[in-house]
Order: sequence, then structure tokens, then C-alpha cells
Amino acid sequence: MLERTYDTQVCSVARALEVVGERWTLLIVRDAFHGVRRFEDFQRRIGLARNVLSDRLQRLCTLGVLDRVRYQERPERFEYRLTDTGRDLWPVIIALRAWGDRHLAPAGPPVRLEHRGCGGRVEQQVVCAECGEALQARDSEILPGPGAAPSPPPSPVGAGAGG
Repeated sequence: MLERTYDTQVCSVARALEVVGERWTLLIVRDAFHGVRRFEDFQRRIGLARNVLSDRLQRLCTLGVLDRVRYQERPERFEYRLTDTGRDLWPVIIALRAWGDRHLAPAGPPVRLEHRGCGGRVEQQVVCAECGEALQARDSEILPGPGAAPSPPPSPVGAGAGG
């Protein structure tokens, strides 16, 4: 895995990439949403080297995305379950799947995701928390939040190139 490169950025996207920005990690999370829980099943479905899979699962547990739960005592065996933090990645997986279906699946989506209650297609949407309107990127603006980095002090008058 690459060394951290976002240490100086006060950015939630950069921080999230430190957790799930490596491709195998998102495939593990995807499969966990598909009900995969055991090491051998992750390894068989993803085709990842055992040492790399072990490292990724351990990291996801350390970061609170998965819990490692013993399901058998002799021999001791464990399974991996999504935590609340991990389940919060569901919209991310849905959005990535939709983007891939739209732009990278010329023969059509390889899987369908349907609502168990009514059979309708599952979609990911960005909506306004106040009015419920569906939004596009151009409908929003970026403003500093409570965790924003402090603004640098203004430059003295006349400073800088050509000043």
C-alpha cells in the first residue's frame, strides 16, 4: 500500500481514501455487502493473494469497517462482519456500481440490484437535506464547515510579484 500522501490536507475525501482508496479494499467491502464473511470465500471470489487479503482484512478491522468474530472454537475460525461504519459505505458502493454500469458496461449491467420490498431498481441519489430536491453537482456550493482549516492571514498590502 502506498504511504499516506494526504496528511496535510483537511479534506474528508482524502481521509476516506486513506481507509478505502485501495482497489482490493473496496472489493472486500463490496463482497461483504453480498454476504461474504469468511476468509476463504473472500479469497475465492476476489482471487487475491492470501497475504494481501489478510493484510486488508486486518486493516479494515483496525479502522472499524469490519469486525472479526469467532464462529468456531476448534479449530478456531473467524468471520468478518460489517460494522455500522462499514455499512455506511453502502451508498459509496451503489454509486460506484451505477457509474461503472453507465460508463464501463457496454453489454449492460452485470448485476441488478432490486428493492426486496417491491422489486424496484435501487438507485443512489444526492438530495437536499432541507427540501428533498434531487441535486446535480452544479446545484451545490462549497462553503467552510466547522472542521475547516483556518484561513491563512492576508498578505500585507503591496507584497507579492509586481506589487
